[in-house]
Amino acid sequence: MTTVPPSPGAPSLLPLATDDTAPPAPPNTAERRKPVRDRYFDLLRAVALFRVVFYHLMGWSWLPVVFPSMGVMFALAGNLMARSLKRPAGQVVRSRMRRLLPPLWLLGAVGVTGMVLQGWGPDAEGHPGWWWFHLLYWIVPLSDPPYAEGLPGVHNIIGEDWAAELAGPLWYIRAYLWYVLLSPFILKALKALPWPTILSPLALAAALEFGWVHIPFTRIDSTVTDFSTFGACWILGMAHQQGVLKKLPRYVVPSLVPFVAGYGLWYALTHGFKAGHDLDDIPFAQSLWSFATVMLLLHVSPSWTEWPRLLRPWDRLITLLNSRAVTIYLWHNICILTAATLWDQLWNIDVMWQHFSWLLESPWPVLVIVWMFICTCIVSFGWMEDVAAKRRPQMWPDGSQGSQPRVRTRSHRA
Repeated sequence: MTTVPPSPGAPSLLPLATDDTAPPAPPNTAERRKPVRDRYFDLLRAVALFRVVFYHLMGWSWLPVVFPSMGVMFALAGNLMARSLKRPAGQVVRSRMRRLLPPLWLLGAVGVTGMVLQGWGPDAEGHPGWWWFHLLYWIVPLSDPPYAEGLPGVHNIIGEDWAAELAGPLWYIRAYLWYVLLSPFILKALKALPWPTILSPLALAAALEFGWVHIPFTRIDSTVTDFSTFGACWILGMAHQQGVLKKLPRYVVPSLVPFVAGYGLWYALTHGFKAGHDLDDIPFAQSLWSFATVMLLLHVSPSWTEWPRLLRPWDRLITLLNSRAVTIYLWHNICILTAATLWDQLWNIDVMWQHFSWLLESPWPVLVIVWMFICTCIVSFGWMEDVAAKRRPQMWPDGSQGSQPRVRTRSHRA
């Protein structure tokens, strides 16, 4: 999951002068220029998001190798975070949390309510004294929020164990929150010791993999593992924003990346990489492969301010995916489960299984239905991303003329 950069139409201010003797500013200079979006990063985020949905439906183990979406999404978020940290750190952290958490709260309001209605509660978890406390992780996910396991389906619409599917993407929100909280400290370390800081998560991943470090607490084990797996990608994004990568000779990255990626892939292949056991199950291999891929993508980075001609027809779709990235990521698993459950009902129709079994076994119609449900979620729940960003809520923010929010002027005091 990544946060969406501010809309180009969003108003913002430069710091105002506090010296009464300073000359008055010329008209309209109190406002910053509209931020310029890097369309190359928008493309990467859109491709990463589509690949996540595609992989969770198809389950093909080679897809994360072709494009390691999570590493890319964390790198793009780290880049944006470093750019934002030009402002006071406390203000930036609060702003990122405000953008991230309300969409999670909306998911929790729907999901937890459904779980409780199906009988989930303290008795089901076996720890009535702590159950209510654990629910706080649905508000501030410093650890994985609890969910009900083994729930029955809902009237042949949503399949069994739907709560586990709903909670599946929440690790990304938890990891993202920790990256945001740590970013002010990471940035200071990055400025002082660039490459030791960038490589430190890889060293931690190796230490965890080879048993040099053990995490005794279950609640923080997954947090530390995720940081070791994707932390280098986040820090690479910050390093790209700070210009660290530009200081390298142009031949360094293309020369080193094949060795890092090759070792990561070799390690995966020698440690059970196969269908049903992919890179996500081999964190050390995932960390190396994602790091190498992200480094190469950032090295190539053409920094488009406008779309190349071949990509212009995809502008509105890519804009929509970027504008609703959090909503799509949070709800896509439950959309997949619902689409698959409804599609399976067609096996109860004699004509379908007798003459069209080949169609019923194909995942491609389900993919179309999944995106239809995702579009429904964008319309139904996506407005919360606008509320979180203090923008006028939109149903379909694809960048078209009709979807552009009106820019409101603000008055400010020195």
